[in-house]
Amino acid sequence: MESIIARALEYTLKYWLKSFSREQFKLQGRTVQLSNLDINGDALHASVGLPPALNVTTAKVRTLEIKLPSVSYVQTEPIVVQIDRLDLVLEENSDSNTGKSSSSFQSTSSSGKGSGYGFSDKIADGMTLEVGTVNLLLETRGGGHCQGGATWASPLASITIRNLLLYTTNENWKVVNLKDARDFSNNKKFIYVFKKLEWESLSVDLLPHPDMFTDAHSYSSNGASRRDDDGAKRVFFGGEKFLEGISGEAYITIQRTELNSPLGLEVQLHITEAICPALSEPGLRALLRFMTGLYVCLNRGDVDPKAQQRCTEAAGRSLVSVVIDHIFLCIKDAEFQLELLMQSLLFSRASVSDGENTKNLSRVMVGGVFLRDTISRPPCTLVQPSMQAVPEEPPYIPEFGLNFCPPIYPLGDQGWQLFEIVPLICLHTLQINPSPAPPSFASQTVIMCQPLMINLHEESCLRIASFLADGIVVNPGTVLPDFSVNSLEFTLKELDLTVPLDAGKSENCAVDGSNGAQRSFNGARLHIENLFFLESPKVKPRLLNLEKDPACFCLWDGQPIDASQKKWMTRTSHISLSLETCSGLTAHQSSFDWSPGLWKCVELDDACIEAAMATADESPLITVPPPGGVVRIGVACQQYLSNTSVEQLFFILDLYAYFGRVSEKMAKIGKNNRVENRREALGGKLVEKIPSDTAVSLTVTDLQLRFLESSSLDMQGMPLVQFLGDNLFIKVTHRTLGGAFVVSSTIIWQAVRVDCVDAEGNLTHEDDMAVASVEHGQLVARNGNPQLRTVFWIDNRSKHQPNGLALTAPFLDINVVHVMPYDARDMECRSLNLSAKVAGVRLGGGMNYTEALLHRFGILGPDGGPGEGLSKGLKNLSAGPLSKLFRTSPLIENYQEENGNSKDEVHGSLLDFGMLDDVDISIELKDWLFALEGAQEMAESLWFCNNAAVHREGRCWHTTFHTLLVKAKSSPKKVMNSRGESNGLHKYPVELVLVGVEGLQVLKPQARKTIFQTAVSSGGTNITVCETGGVDLEVRLVVSKDNKNNEMAPWIVENMKFSVKQPIEAVATKEELQHVASLCKSEVNSMGRIAAGILRVLKLEGSIGQAALDQLSNLGSEGLEKIVKPENFSRESSACSVAFSQSPNVIGDSRHQSLESTVASLETAIYDSQVKCSALVTEFHSPQISIQQRHLSDIKQINEKLESMQALLTQLRTQL
Repeated sequence: MESIIARALEYTLKYWLKSFSREQFKLQGRTVQLSNLDINGDALHASVGLPPALNVTTAKVRTLEIKLPSVSYVQTEPIVVQIDRLDLVLEENSDSNTGKSSSSFQSTSSSGKGSGYGFSDKIADGMTLEVGTVNLLLETRGGGHCQGGATWASPLASITIRNLLLYTTNENWKVVNLKDARDFSNNKKFIYVFKKLEWESLSVDLLPHPDMFTDAHSYSSNGASRRDDDGAKRVFFGGEKFLEGISGEAYITIQRTELNSPLGLEVQLHITEAICPALSEPGLRALLRFMTGLYVCLNRGDVDPKAQQRCTEAAGRSLVSVVIDHIFLCIKDAEFQLELLMQSLLFSRASVSDGENTKNLSRVMVGGVFLRDTISRPPCTLVQPSMQAVPEEPPYIPEFGLNFCPPIYPLGDQGWQLFEIVPLICLHTLQINPSPAPPSFASQTVIMCQPLMINLHEESCLRIASFLADGIVVNPGTVLPDFSVNSLEFTLKELDLTVPLDAGKSENCAVDGSNGAQRSFNGARLHIENLFFLESPKVKPRLLNLEKDPACFCLWDGQPIDASQKKWMTRTSHISLSLETCSGLTAHQSSFDWSPGLWKCVELDDACIEAAMATADESPLITVPPPGGVVRIGVACQQYLSNTSVEQLFFILDLYAYFGRVSEKMAKIGKNNRVENRREALGGKLVEKIPSDTAVSLTVTDLQLRFLESSSLDMQGMPLVQFLGDNLFIKVTHRTLGGAFVVSSTIIWQAVRVDCVDAEGNLTHEDDMAVASVEHGQLVARNGNPQLRTVFWIDNRSKHQPNGLALTAPFLDINVVHVMPYDARDMECRSLNLSAKVAGVRLGGGMNYTEALLHRFGILGPDGGPGEGLSKGLKNLSAGPLSKLFRTSPLIENYQEENGNSKDEVHGSLLDFGMLDDVDISIELKDWLFALEGAQEMAESLWFCNNAAVHREGRCWHTTFHTLLVKAKSSPKKVMNSRGESNGLHKYPVELVLVGVEGLQVLKPQARKTIFQTAVSSGGTNITVCETGGVDLEVRLVVSKDNKNNEMAPWIVENMKFSVKQPIEAVATKEELQHVASLCKSEVNSMGRIAAGILRVLKLEGSIGQAALDQLSNLGSEGLEKIVKPENFSRESSACSVAFSQSPNVIGDSRHQSLESTVASLETAIYDSQVKCSALVTEFHSPQISIQQRHLSDIKQINEKLESMQALLTQLRTQL
C-alpha cells in the first residue's frame, strides 16, 4: 500500500514540479521533505484559471514537506503539504502570440487527464495545503505605457499572503472525511471537488516600475516634492503600501467529467472589509495606473486562445467572483484629503471557451458609494446615493447575461453573494476574444445606476479630474482592435447635481459688490430623471429620418454594420435647473412648481439627442467627428419652460463664467496626455478635418419663456413677459461640393404668442398679485382676471382652399441656402438663396404701451435714458462671460498654432470671399394685422376679459394686409450686351428689388354696443368673417446704369403699379378722425422717446446732439415741425438728407409755439374724454345690456370735472 501511495505522490509531483526525478522523492516514514523546487508555471496557470494574457514566469518553493496519514485512513484523511514560502512572478505577455511560459509543458504529465478518476487523482484532490508566506509580484504593461515615458509606466504590485490554508470540504463547505466528500459526485454525471481557502493576512504594496529609475526626468533629488503647473504630483513615485492585514476566505468548486477531464472552475472570494487608512496623492495616481493596466490585461482582445497550449489543461468554463462587504480608502495629502466608502462590492468574471473563441462576462455591483472631501470647511460629500427609498427587486440582468453558462457550483449562489435590494451600480459586459469580424459585436456593456446625488466642489473636482486623466490612460486599440463593433447602454434613474458658487468667485461681484445676485442665490442644482444613453450601430433613431436621406445609405436599417459607423441616442424624461436661494428669502409654492429653498428656472420634458456618423472610406471611425464623413445630429424636446428674472440671469452668467474657468483648468490638466494625439491630428489642411456632409436639427414642441419681476423679498416675483411657442423646428446642413461647400438652414415655427403685464395696472390690483392658476397659457390672478395682456399672437386657423382642403400656414417658414467656395479665387461660385414666409401675425398694444413696458422693466429710466439696472447689466456683461461666447473654435486655434498664422489671417483665408455673385431673396408676409390701441382701448379690455369671442381688433383702429412681398435678385451673369460679350462679374450683389402689397386696409373699430351684443348672443362662439378687398401696390426698383459713384448703388423706380380690385368705402365721423389723430400723435411721441432712449443706451448722444434728442422726445408735438422747417434743409445736401438744427435762437423762438401746441393737445384729450364718458353713460342707460350701475355716478362726476377743466383751458387760451 505504501508503494501505491508513493507512486501516486510521484505522479502528482511530476505534474506540478519542473524537472522532477524519482531520486528526489525519499519517503521517511510518513514524511517527505523537498527543497528549492520550481513549480511548473503552465500547470499552475491552468489549475488556478489565470487570464490568458498573464504568464507565470517564476514559481519557486523553498521547502516542501508532505505528511501522509496512516495507511488505513488514506481514503478518508487528507495528505498535508506544508510550504514555508512560495515566490511567484506574473508578467503580462508583450505579444498576443507569446502565451507560453519559459518552460515547455511536459506532455507526459497530462497523459493521465481524461483517462479516468483514479487513485492518484483522488489523493491529489483531497490534499490539504498549508503555506506560511506567499510572495506574488504582478507586472502589467498598462494601457498608456507609450505616453510620458517611464513616468506613466504601470507600477508593480507586491502581494504578500500569510498563513494560507487550502483544504477539502463537502458541498456545504463543512470539513468531513474525504469519502463523504466524494460521495456527492455519485450519480451526478460529473466529478465535483469542493475546497475552501483561508488566509490570515493579505497586504498589497505598489512598487515603482524599474524603468523609472533610469528615467532622468522622473528620478531627481527633489522628485518627491516636485509638482506640475497645475499643482499635481505626477512625476516621482517611490512605492507605497496600499492594503495591509486583510483576511478573507474563498470557496472553490472544481467540476470534471466522468473521465476526469477539466470542465469548470468556480472561485468565490469573500472579504469582510478592506481598509486603506492613508494613501498619498502620488500613490493614488500609481494605483489608478495599476488598476488600468490590470483591466487591460484582463480584457485584451488580441489574445488568441489557440496560441495558449496550457489551455488544454484548463477548464472550459470558469467563474471568479470577489465580494467585499466594506471598503474604506482615505487619500491624505498636505493640501488634499478624500475619503471613499463603498459597501457591498461584487465583481465576477465568467469565461466560456470552445478552444477557438472565449466569451467573458464581467459583472460589477456596488451597494452604496460615499465620497467625501474632508479638508474643505465644512466637509463636503461629493457623491452619495439618493435619500429616496430603493425598490426591493432583483438586479437587472441584460439579455446576453441570461443563461451565459451552466452553473458550476451545483447548489446555487451563496447567501452572501445575493443583493436583497437593487444595487446602486450594476454593470454587465460581454467580450469575445479574439475580437470577431463585423457585424458580430466584440463587446456589449450595460450599466444600470440608481438615484445619485453629486456635489461639484471645484477644488475636489479638479483634483479628481487630474487623477482620472493621469491614471486612466488607455491607448486606442489596446483593449479592442479598431475594427471591432461595440455597444454601450447606460441608464440612470435619477441624478441631483449641485454646483455651489461662492460670492468671491462671481465676476459680477468684482464689478459691483452690492449686486443682488450674490444676495439671492448661492448655487445651482440640476435634476435629471430617467437618463438613458445608448451607443450601438443598431440604434434606430427616430429624429434623424435616415431612411429618407440618400447620403446616409450606409446607415439605413438592414445595411451591414461595421466599425466605420457609430450611432448614439440619449433621452431623459425630465430635466430641471434650479437655483438655491439664500437663507431669509421666501419661495412660495405656485403654478411654477416652486420648492422651498429652490427656484426652478428651467424645465425640460422628454428631451432626446440622437447622432449618427460614418466615415467616407469605410475605415474604422476613430476621430469624432469623422473628417470627410457623414454626420447627423438631432435634438428634440417636448416642452421647454423657463422662468427668468434679472437676478437669475446675472447668476446664470456668473455660473457660465465659472464653468468656463473650471473647464480651462481641466483642459490644462489633461494637456500633457493629449499632446501627442493632438499633434498627430493637426497635419493637413483645415478643410480636410471637417465632415463633408453634416446636418443638425432641433425640434421643440412646446416652448414657454417667462420673465419675472425682480424682487429681493419674494423670489417668486411677478411675471412681466410670457413667451409661448408651438412646434419649433430648426435644421442646419453643411455639404461639400468639390471646391465649394453649401450651408443651408431651415426654420419652421407653427405659432408664437407674447403676453406682457399691464403697465398701468388696469387689469389687476396690486393686492391681487399672487398667481392662482394658469388658464389657456395666461396667468390668472385670484380675482379671475388675467394679469398678462397679449401683444403678439398668431392667427393660423385653417384656410379653406378652392379644392376643398384646409391649409394651416405656419407662423415662420425660412429657407436659406448659401454656397461658398473654399478658395477666394472662386468667388464667382458664391450664391445666396433666401426664402422667408411669415404668416398670421397680430400686433397689439402700440408704442405708447411699449414705452410704458420699457419703463416698467427698468430698461428706460425716468429721464428717458437707460435705467439703472440696465446700465449695471451692460457693465457686467461687457466685462463678464458673454465675451467668451465668441471665442475661436479649438479647430481654428489648432490650425493657427500649427501654421503660425494670426487669427485675422485664418479668418481671412476661410471667410473672406468678397461680394455675393448670385442673390435670390424672397420675403413674404401674409395676413398681418396691426392693432392701434390707446389708453381707452386698453381700459376697455377690462369689460371684455371674460369674453374670449370678442376680437381685440374689432374694438380699435387696425391696419391689415393680405400679402407683403419683397424680392431681391441679381441679374443673370450670362446676359450678352450689344457687342455679344458677357457682362462678367456683378457690380452690385442686388440689382433688382420688387416690393408689393396686396389687400392693404385701414379699418375703424366697430360700434362697442354691437361688439358686446354680438359676443353675448353668440354664447362664446368665435365668428370670423373673411374680408376681401383693399389696396394693391407694387414698386419695382433697379440699379441705374448711368451711375458714376461706385460706393453706393443708385436705385431708381422702374415701375409702380396701384390697383383696387373692389370698391373702397371710407366712412368716418369727426370724433373718430380726431380720436385716431390723437392716437397717432401719441404713438409718434412714444416712438420718438423710445428712439431717443435707444440712442442714449448706445451712447450716441454725443455724435447726434442733445437738441436732436430733444426733438425726438417731442416728435409728435413739435419735433416733426422743427424737422421739416425749410431752414433746417441744407441747400448743399441732397434732397433726401435732413439737418437737425442745434441753434439756441431757433429753440428760443419756438417756445410760444410749443406752449400753444401743448394747450391744443390738452383740449383734444379733454374733448375725447368727454365723448367717451357720454358714450359710456349712454351704454349704462341701455336696457339691452345688463351691467352694474354702481359706477354711473363716478362717471358723471368725471364728466363734470372734465367740463371744468375745459373752462380753465379756455381761459388760459384767452390769456396767451
